Amino acid sequence: MTLTPPSRDDITGLILAGGRGSRMGGVDKGLQNHQGMPLALHALLRLQPQVGQILLNANRNLAAYESFGVPVWPDALPDYPGPLAGFMAGLAQCETPWLVTVPCDSPRFPADLVARLAQAAAAADAEVALAATREPDGSLQPQPVFCLLRAELLDSLNRFIASGRRRIDVWTAQHRQVLVPFDQPHDDPDAFFNANTLEELRLGPRHAG
Repeated sequence: MTLTPPSRDDITGLILAGGRGSRMGGVDKGLQNHQGMPLALHALLRLQPQVGQILLNANRNLAAYESFGVPVWPDALPDYPGPLAGFMAGLAQCETPWLVTVPCDSPRFPADLVARLAQAAAAADAEVALAATREPDGSLQPQPVFCLLRAELLDSLNRFIASGRRRIDVWTAQHRQVLVPFDQPHDDPDAFFNANTLEELRLGPRHAG
């Protein structure tokens, strides 16, 4: 039996902007300017049409993020434990059956990201759908911060983090997951580029190391 993909209104979007920005010298990455707007605002404007509700995970400068007009939730755990803490914050506030996550530092992610993840999740009866890019050798490289997951996985995530583990791929591998390749001719090869340094942010993907 083919499952019906979750609709836009079934999905809450979460922008991950809670990191230390250590490779950018400790700056708040989501508030760095890119083509006249903060990076996180690029992500918000790109994700908002794809989801029913939207949240933002941040740990600093909360008033600045709140000015974007969406709910802002910090990590529930101290000391910047990583993206999974953002997942936890988002799942704890999610009021829809599904949550989709995107990082604040990839301003070109696909405009059809959520729809394709949702279709793949339904086709595979998966609990988690991860975006993936195609490597030169033909293998798929997961992009685990671009993740569609069932909101009911919060308890599983709480247990995983309580055990001291932090890696997204190790946690998602415990569940029914599907990799979703974004490798079609019309796909932007730089869609998942993320700026790790201020220089990469300034110069763009073709100049990144």
